Parts: sequence; structure tokens; C-alpha cells
Amino acid sequence: MKHLVPLWRCVRHGLLWAWLSLGASAAMAQALVLRDDRGTEHRFDTPPQRIVTLLPSLTEVAWVLGVGARLVGVDRSSNWPPEIAALPRLGGMDDAQIEAIARLKPDVVLASTSARSLDRLDALGFRVLRLKSDTHADLRRTLGLVAQLLGDPSEGERAWARLDAQIAQAAARVPAALRGQRVYFEIGGGPYAAGTSSFIGETLTRLGMANIVSPELGPFPKLNPEYVVRARPDLIMGVQREQAALLARPGWQTVPAVRDRRVCGFESTAYDTLVRPGPRLGDAASLLADCLQRLGPQGLR
Repeated sequence: MKHLVPLWRCVRHGLLWAWLSLGASAAMAQALVLRDDRGTEHRFDTPPQRIVTLLPSLTEVAWVLGVGARLVGVDRSSNWPPEIAALPRLGGMDDAQIEAIARLKPDVVLASTSARSLDRLDALGFRVLRLKSDTHADLRRTLGLVAQLLGDPSEGERAWARLDAQIAQAAARVPAALRGQRVYFEIGGGPYAAGTSSFIGETLTRLGMANIVSPELGPFPKLNPEYVVRARPDLIMGVQREQAALLARPGWQTVPAVRDRRVCGFESTAYDTLVRPGPRLGDAASLLADCLQRLGPQGLR
């Protein structure tokens, strides 16, 4: 009998250590390791509760994925949805307000791979996920990665499926007579354009449109105005406030789109939707289809 007590204690201690080991293993299994688009790995033991976004499209991604309440600060250009209006503004890609961000004590900062002012945040120990946003594939990956980060991995794919269906619906509304027409999509007031490989160019392709910009020039090339004149686009798209100036550009009066007034000009709010590689890509496709429907077959001469 004297040997039974030590044996029981050994069994009890063994069970205790086994239970503790299982608990530790479960905790380790719950930890999430994500690799951002610069190849940096970030470990999260729990989903972040305090989020800063430094790109409008990433603000929109966080909101659409249902965690708007966790946003504690955004970049100066984020303006959708209206509910974020009261959040602190923290600069932009090239002039992020590092001290202001640090005071907010974010669990994670979502930023573009192009952001050049965030090294100090890294040095201070903040986790900065840098995400690429040039193409539809980039957006799909971003939705999936951020959904994992926020604790609901499947929501990213659901969000992508919704916007993909919207693009398909928009494509069905494009007049058959306009399909294959060559488009020049001007960024701002130029001289940059949305190329075939950009998210805007990919949306135009989904709508059945062609692009005057050669794929080898990249997603958003800087174009010489003579390039556009020589390319002779059938349609021109861009921000509305710049459209009147097209006629004044040397040589552009001979461009078919200018000569025949086949122009889609978008006011500022709509234009923001078009040039952001975020979860409103389906809305952007609908805006493009709306303009193409207004032009209709009568736009061809």
C-alpha cells in the first residue's frame, strides 16, 4: 500500500503535464503566421483588435470584411464608407505620421508595398503588412489574407465571389456593338494610363473592351501624348473635369474618340471608385457599363 500513493501521484502529475502540453500545443496551433507581399512573415496569436489602414482600398477591404469597428485610424484619402469620417487621418504612402500612428497602439498596420515611409514603424516593433494592389489577383489575395488575419478566412472568398458576380453582370449590359472597341483610360489628367495588366485594364477586358496600351508597358505607364494620338482610341475614359481640355490638346482633334465625342467622364466620387483596387471593383464595372450603355451603338460612326 505504501507504494500506491507515489504511483497515484506520478499518474496525476503525468496527466497534468499532458494536459498542459496539449494546451500549449493548441495555443501554438491557433497562432497565425502570414507572409505579406514583400515576403515578410508576421505572427499573430489572436486576431488584431486595433487596425490602422494607410491606403483607401485597404480601408474598404477591412470594412467590407466586417471589422470597421476595429479601425482606429486611416490615411488622408480614405473616404468610403461615410462611417469612417471621424477617424484620425494619418497621412499617406509617402508621409505617414509615424508618431500619431504609434500613439494609437495598433495591433497591425495595413499598407501598400509602395509605401516608403514606414520603416520607423518596423523599427518600433509595430507589425506592418505591406500588400500589393495592381491586379484582380492581387485584390483576391489581399481579401483572403486580411480575412485570415481578422479571424474569418472564408469571408475573403465570399467577398471576392460577390464582386466577381457584379463584374459579370456589368459585362452582360455592354452593347454588343461596342465590344472590342479600343479604350484609352486616363489616370487623373494624364499623362498616365491604365494598361492592360492593371486592375482597371482587367475590368475593361472583362467588359469586352480592348486597350490602346501595349501589355509590355506595364499596369500604369506614363505615356507621351503622341502615343495616344497615334493609337487613335475609339473611346476615352477618365475624370470628368479633364474632359473639356481634350479638345485643346495639340493633334487630339483627329482622335476618333475626341472627334466623335465618345468620351466617358466620371465625377470625383465615381472616379474614386474606378481607380481603387478594392472590394468595390464590381461597382466600378457597373459604372463603366452605365457609360457604355449611354454611348450605345449610336456612339459609333
